[in-house]
Amino acid sequence: MDASLIGLIAFAAVLGMLALRAPIGFTLASVATVATFFIFAFRSGSFAPERAIRATTSMVFSNSFDLIHSYDLSMIPLFIALGHIAYKADITTRIYYAARVWLSAVPGGVAMASVVGCGGFSAITGSSIACASTMGRICTPEMLRMGYDNRLATASVAAGGTLGSLIPPSVLFIIYGIFTETSINRLFVAGILPGLLTLAGFLLVIFLWVKRDPAAAPVDPGRISYGDRFRAAAMAWPAFVLFLVIIGGIYGGIFTATEAAGVCLSAAALIGLAQRKLSLKDIWDAIRDTCLQTSSIFLIAAGAKIFVAFVALTGVAPAIVDVVTQAELSVFWLMFAIAVIYLMLGMFLDPIGIMVLTLPLVVPLVETYGLDLIWFGVVVIKLLEIGLITPPVGLNVFVIANVVGKDAPIDRIFAGIARFLTVDVIVLILIMSFPVISLLLPNSMW
Repeated sequence: MDASLIGLIAFAAVLGMLALRAPIGFTLASVATVATFFIFAFRSGSFAPERAIRATTSMVFSNSFDLIHSYDLSMIPLFIALGHIAYKADITTRIYYAARVWLSAVPGGVAMASVVGCGGFSAITGSSIACASTMGRICTPEMLRMGYDNRLATASVAAGGTLGSLIPPSVLFIIYGIFTETSINRLFVAGILPGLLTLAGFLLVIFLWVKRDPAAAPVDPGRISYGDRFRAAAMAWPAFVLFLVIIGGIYGGIFTATEAAGVCLSAAALIGLAQRKLSLKDIWDAIRDTCLQTSSIFLIAAGAKIFVAFVALTGVAPAIVDVVTQAELSVFWLMFAIAVIYLMLGMFLDPIGIMVLTLPLVVPLVETYGLDLIWFGVVVIKLLEIGLITPPVGLNVFVIANVVGKDAPIDRIFAGIARFLTVDVIVLILIMSFPVISLLLPNSMW
């Protein structure tokens, strides 16, 4: 049996199992293992299973072992632990409260503060879903009590939560860097300007929304002095310090991303203990939650690594490259096709699953066209970011829906999301059309 045919059957099997909601890690590993067995068994032309067992097990275990012992992968549990520790030490939430105080008199100020809080939370945790869940519990009930339109109250947090994908540190950037063998340091820095551009766009959406419909966001009647504002900003200093260590250290060449994660994790724990915001029970809970999340991500990554090795055996990727090359597609149509594929998959699959499923096929195409993999990484993460709030399976939307319950039906949340999606699409077009937005900072790194 031809290896390419086995590869196509395997892709169909993966999509079928994912449609049935089978776990992505198990799906990739099991299908790749079985399909690899058949490739080796049919290598001589006839079916010889005894010759395939050793080769298959060697491929599966060696790829899993190499991935789990990757130095770069060690930053994932460090950044996840940093997010949990920073949240339990009340470091991340102070960003929201500082923005809440400064923007209290602005129409839509609490919604704007929630987006700013999500951006700050993202700059420490690196997880979009965790950001949406945490900030949703803090911000959304307050806005609903104040009389905010439930579309604005929920959509602003759901959209703001996606900033965790783009603003460094980002777990998705780490996985992309590992599987494409690109610099994670440069990827982190490349996400800064697109992330800030998206943040500014979300704030503009809220401003225009409230300007057109003032009743959607009542003004907070309380008067806050400048002294209170500066005190609120001063209380958020730990978050700013952690962000400067991560970004400044990486950009200035002082730390690798892994070293920055370790330094910030230690600093966050010491700050929390010194301020008596962090107990031993909090630390234990953070470690437990980190282990659970890390195990899930590592299982997916291991399954993906096995699947990538299988794809290399099939020769499907070179075949796709040959077909596209012969079709003489322009860069525009290539990127348009990739964007459509990612947006369609984003309606049904989670971001990590989409990435590990598609990268083995699209990266060879991008390299053939001579496109920059750092820039392409930002484009991919932006597409995955959009998928987090795209119906029918926008994960961030469902997270917020679980937080607010009956106060905002899911169709109302999606109705509000439409305005923020417009900004996402505009930013996507800008970073695809002007790669300098993504490459300016990484190209100026030490």
